[in-house]
Amino acid sequence: MKGVAARYPAFDVSRGRPVNLEQRINSCRTGRQEAPPLAFESRDLLALTAYVAHQSRGMPVRIAIDARSKPFLEAGRAAFSRRQGQLNLSCAHCHDGNAGRHLAGNAIPQAHPTGYPLYRLEWQGVGSLQRRLRNCLVGTRAQTPDYGAAELSISSSS
Repeated sequence: MKGVAARYPAFDVSRGRPVNLEQRINSCRTGRQEAPPLAFESRDLLALTAYVAHQSRGMPVRIAIDARSKPFLEAGRAAFSRRQGQLNLSCAHCHDGNAGRHLAGNAIPQAHPTGYPLYRLEWQGVGSLQRRLRNCLVGTRAQTPDYGAAELSISSSS
C-alpha cells in the first residue's frame, strides 16, 4: 500500500475521468468484492481512506498528468479562480493571498489537497477533502454540490 495514495487522483478509464482515493476504494468494493459502496463521509470509508493514505505519508504526490487528465486539471484551476456565491469570492482570494493568516480563528492553508482525510477540531472527527470544500462553499454562500459530485472531484484534482 506504500505510495498508493500519492498517485491520486488518477484517471479511471471506465468513468472517463479522474477519481479520488475514496472513489477508487468504492470502485474496488463494488467491482472486485461485490460489496455495496461505502457512503461518503461514513466512518468506515474515512477510516479505510485514512489507513491507505497513511501508508504514503511523507511521500511526494505524483499524479499522472497526461492528455486524458489535462482537461480536468485545467477545469480545477479554473474553478479555483472562479468567483462564486453571494460573497463573490474565489478559492484564490483566501488561499493565494492570505495563506498563513487566520479566518474565524482557523489558519488559512495554502490550499494543497493533500493530507486528507484529516481530523478537524470543528468537526470533532475525521473528514474528507470534499467535506472541507463543501464547508468553504457554504462559507461563501455558494451552491453546495452533493458528495461525489463531479464539481468536487474536479476541485480535488487541482
